[in-house]
Amino acid sequence: MSTGPTSAQLDERLRARLLPTRLEVLDESHQHNGHVGANGTGFGTHFRVKVASQMFTGLSRVARHRLVYDALQDFIDQGLHALAIETEEPPTQPLV
Repeated sequence: MSTGPTSAQLDERLRARLLPTRLEVLDESHQHNGHVGANGTGFGTHFRVKVASQMFTGLSRVARHRLVYDALQDFIDQGLHALAIETEEPPTQPLV
């Protein structure tokens, strides 16, 4: 039985594609055992991603989420079942 992708794999991909200023990837699969899409291992199916990136500047929430989904599509194809996404623009630096 496959355990699906790992937090480290998602983290590496998102860092490469979105160049985040802040990134947190949490595997919440253990909270979904017995639910649709769970694989019975407690790993690799349900993730929460919190990410800030300059690439999100000026984009709608939907467009930001699309960038995250696009970056992780092959993991979704391999069994990542649910992805909770929290995005934000990094704070702007004050002019001095």
